[in-house]
Amino acid sequence: MRVHETLTRGSRRTGAVAPSDQDGPEDLAELERARSVAVEAVEEAGQLLLARVTGSLGVRTKSATGDIVTDLDLAAERIIVDRIRAAFPRHRIVAEESGLLDAADDSWVWLVDPLDGTNNVAIGLSNYVVGVALCRDGLPVLGVVHDPVRGESWSAIGGHGTRGPGGTVRPGYRMAEHPVLAWAQGYEVGRDNEAARALRVVLESSSRRVLQLWAPLLAWVMLARGDIDGFVGYRAEAIDFPAGSLIAREAGISVCGFDGEPFDERIDLGHDRSFVAGHPEAIPGLLELVRSAEGITIAGLPR
Repeated sequence: MRVHETLTRGSRRTGAVAPSDQDGPEDLAELERARSVAVEAVEEAGQLLLARVTGSLGVRTKSATGDIVTDLDLAAERIIVDRIRAAFPRHRIVAEESGLLDAADDSWVWLVDPLDGTNNVAIGLSNYVVGVALCRDGLPVLGVVHDPVRGESWSAIGGHGTRGPGGTVRPGYRMAEHPVLAWAQGYEVGRDNEAARALRVVLESSSRRVLQLWAPLLAWVMLARGDIDGFVGYRAEAIDFPAGSLIAREAGISVCGFDGEPFDERIDLGHDRSFVAGHPEAIPGLLELVRSAEGITIAGLPR
């Protein structure tokens, strides 16, 4: 079962109000405990990845759209799942490779991406991270991302800011005539998708660089740090949202749909959703780029 199909099942959440808005001291204490567990888990998994990433990899294709899995994904996932299960045995877990690991309390759901950037690792690129999110009633309340190469971790609790290696993360804003943007699209988006092709052409013609990192969680962290100016996602994978987008939002980044409305981050809505993200002052310009791509027909390009 695909991850987005797993997430679509059984959520009881009917609104988009962040649970953290109503959390009391006991809830915050529990989320801080969850953060500690998650950070320790992703850092242990990161140590394993860093030690074995240059060795022989068992690579297998897991979908017709080019998605792959390696032995490293599975080993890192085991570490994270075991730590979470030991600390929170009643919580449900949805892992990138193992799928749904059910439990008694489905109001708390952990999302585990043990190796975001598997395709990079498979060809020898060192752009990869480990990500974990905890959702309450379908909405992310905790996000953790670890970069094994840099040896750095970032985390956020809803309503309580983003924490990075140097403390609180809050990027400044600079008006960029030619911004640096990140781009992500879902595995289900075909190369002949006219909307995606038109959008890419518009973004590339209006920016200094469009980065397709093959590691969306890394793009979210770069946005939260202020390394890039914006992030555009077209029908991106559901598991790529919660940890990264929460870290970015809690650092002051705005995330909205292509219609300009606040992005609905409920995890049960599936993967067929698109977004723009950036500093609040950058959002109007990003939306204008998206709208300018509507109705454009790209002819003569290889499919």
